[in-house]
Amino acid sequence: VQLQASGGGLVQPGGSLRLSCAASGSISGFNVMGWHRQAPGKQRELVASMTSVGNTNYADSVKGRFAISRDNVKNTVYLQMNSLKFEDTAVYYCKFTSVRAAYWGQGPLVTVSS
Repeated sequence: VQLQASGGGLVQPGGSLRLSCAASGSISGFNVMGWHRQAPGKQRELVASMTSVGNTNYADSVKGRFAISRDNVKNTVYLQMNSLKFEDTAVYYCKFTSVRAAYWGQGPLVTVSS
């Protein structure tokens, strides 16, 4: 499975960004697509994930601000990020997990700065 992520950039506090991640390859059956992030000097953490049957999971720090969605026909997951804060600055990594393995995409950088 290959993952192609896009959508990072520089945004001011309170602004919005949308990340996309398209998966290609051997994709079938139950799976989870999601986003993790890693800020400088910190461990990678889960931001949000969504199963192929629609169940979602969010980090407490982004609940109410971020929304994950996916298009199972396009095998693409999206992360709509609103009300961005300085502490949301990080490299965001897309992850695809099947019953057999987990795959990581090259993360887009999101920088929240005034």
